[in-house]
Amino acid sequence: MIKVGITGGIGSGKSTACRVFSILGIPVFIADLAAKQLMNTSPEIRDQLIRVFGKEVYLPDRTIDRKYLAGIVFNDPSLLAKLNSIVHPVVRKAFDDWCSTKQAPYVLHEAAILFESGFYKNMDKTITVATKLEERIKRVTKRDHLSEELVMQRIKNQMSDAEKIKLADFVICNNEDELIIPQIIEIDKKLRIHG
Repeated sequence: MIKVGITGGIGSGKSTACRVFSILGIPVFIADLAAKQLMNTSPEIRDQLIRVFGKEVYLPDRTIDRKYLAGIVFNDPSLLAKLNSIVHPVVRKAFDDWCSTKQAPYVLHEAAILFESGFYKNMDKTITVATKLEERIKRVTKRDHLSEELVMQRIKNQMSDAEKIKLADFVICNNEDELIIPQIIEIDKKLRIHG
């Protein structure tokens, strides 16, 4: 079975693309959701996060205080790297365990920082969902009710579309003037041939 990484910057439309692949019968592992869940359930992650960020990183109900944590790490690249070094190995193991339960020509591993984390090296193929910057900002400010300044701060913590496109095997252009479903169907066909 082929392992395919799919990525794109915040607001690029990764989730939409993944839903289309899912409709085509392809299992999709969403790394961000797995990370959120594991930050709440993994004793290994919990202990390390408390040691690095303090016990305030968890709410009284023992769930991660995402706003508190985001406020710290999105302003400090070294703390963001530390957070990733704690969470990513556990998420990678969860992905490997998940893959062993799937029967499909290929699986998708969706991750916002697939290239930045180096995890793309564990994939057989990669897909980048690329979108114009103005469109991404518009989508995220509307979806997450964030200011343009906060959205730009998050975008700056990610690799540019141009850099991701250079590393990708396939590119899905998700702009208002291009339909994504035909692009996804074409990529799906190519991946099934090799799967």
